[in-house]
Amino acid sequence: MTPLLKPDPKLDLVLERIVDVPRELVWKAWTRPEHISKWFTPKPWYISDCEIDLRPGGIFRTVMNSPEGEQSIIHGCYLDIVPNERLVWTDALLPGYRPSAEPFLTSILMLEPHGNGGTKYTAMAIHRDEATRQKHEEMGFYDGWGTVLDQLVEYVKTI
Repeated sequence: MTPLLKPDPKLDLVLERIVDVPRELVWKAWTRPEHISKWFTPKPWYISDCEIDLRPGGIFRTVMNSPEGEQSIIHGCYLDIVPNERLVWTDALLPGYRPSAEPFLTSILMLEPHGNGGTKYTAMAIHRDEATRQKHEEMGFYDGWGTVLDQLVEYVKTI
């Protein structure tokens, strides 16, 4: 699979890993609200609400909650969808391609078959400037996205 763009280390963060689950299950976990709520945020945080309208211009929204009651809402718009291969969304746009007041990133998820039933999983977070990329890395991009990928793999083995 040809990447949509070559990552720029000054602006982009990339998590790439081979996982031992089929990409169809990874895709299902990423595209259905009932599955997102089981793995999408590092524990002990949890998802209390998720809305997905899986089409270009459609909504991707999650409400993450800490054990202390803090909430973080991700609200974005799907840009590109290739079933079982690629999912692109951004918080720079709201559903219907309406501009967001506080853009932070565009995310690209790429899934490729690997070996005997595994998946090459590549997640890229694209940022508008170096400061935003650095802030995201300092927030724990690699640990957080790596942890939720581990949770995703563990979860999809049960569905």
